[in-house]
Amino acid sequence: MENLNFPGYTFRFKNSENKRLIFDVIRKKFVVYQPEEWVRQHVIQYLTMDKKYPFSHINVEKQLVINSMRKRYDIVVYNTDGSIEILIECKAPKIKITKTVFDQIARYNMDLRARYLMVTNGLDHFYCQMDYELSEYTFLRELPPFK
Repeated sequence: MENLNFPGYTFRFKNSENKRLIFDVIRKKFVVYQPEEWVRQHVIQYLTMDKKYPFSHINVEKQLVINSMRKRYDIVVYNTDGSIEILIECKAPKIKITKTVFDQIARYNMDLRARYLMVTNGLDHFYCQMDYELSEYTFLRELPPFK
């Protein structure tokens, strides 16, 4: 397992049918351990343990339709009113965070209209706050904690 740029968290693992699995506390099941999943599980721990977002506000790997195309988002954090607070795109550590990666999350967000965006490969994290009235965004040092 590659060390990522997150605090140390504890994870549950098991092996099944010659595959290594990691437990996802949001989906409440073991999923195949892959580099992107390793990043995703760290982000979930970061959101719940460090930023104090409730488990019930977090959704993982769900499908959405954009311009008649089926896409999947990695993580969404909802507000109590059902609006989207944070849209998160996770990449494997070997994937560099480029403009193309930001374009991907921006396309998803055109329909979702999240207040904050996070893009991470587990090593580099980028956060921004959206301003829809001015059609711009501002980069942040970190995500705000749950209120």
